[in-house]
Amino acid sequence: MPTTPPVVERARKHFSMIRGFHLADVFTLGNAACGVGVVFLSMAYVASHSLAQFLWAAALAPAAFVFDVFDGRIARWRQTQSALGRELDSLADVISFGVAPAALAFAAGLDGGWDCAILIYFVGCGVSRLARFNVTAESLSAGGDKVKYFEGTPIPTSVVLVGVLAWAAWQGRIGDAVWGGIWMLGPWALHPLTLLFALSGTLMISKTLRIPKL
Repeated sequence: MPTTPPVVERARKHFSMIRGFHLADVFTLGNAACGVGVVFLSMAYVASHSLAQFLWAAALAPAAFVFDVFDGRIARWRQTQSALGRELDSLADVISFGVAPAALAFAAGLDGGWDCAILIYFVGCGVSRLARFNVTAESLSAGGDKVKYFEGTPIPTSVVLVGVLAWAAWQGRIGDAVWGGIWMLGPWALHPLTLLFALSGTLMISKTLRIPKL
């Protein structure tokens, strides 16, 4: 029997993957797109110092949150929840609620050595939080159709941090005038405002904090 050419086989696999996407996954990709937009606008702000670009970057974070809320609701409504959708959602959340807030904070002037270490810790906590959730989702759901509670704060709560940065920017309190000033601790600088990211990351990986999932 003739064998299928490799090019045709790859095309079939790609087409099969595209057919595996659902409406909820489109909203998940919208979430990721907003997160990437935050990163790009944050970099643009560093180059231009245009307040409008900073505020637009901050505005994309709640937009990502809206997409994140609707993708889950649509998946349950259409009964199209899948392992692919769960993994896609986690990857999008890492971008929009982990990397993007950290990039915006760096652009806001939280760029000292200790600041960078804390922002990396924050992103690492978000990644760990999502990985743990995916691994334990089945056991936490207790045989039901969804997880009953979160262990630790959900990563989308970082939208609150973005709101703080947006308010600071509106008040002209970013960059050299950032809230809390700057401390020199050893060889590196620390802006106390960054400690909010340390707190947020720590709450995300907490195993004792349980929050009911609505």
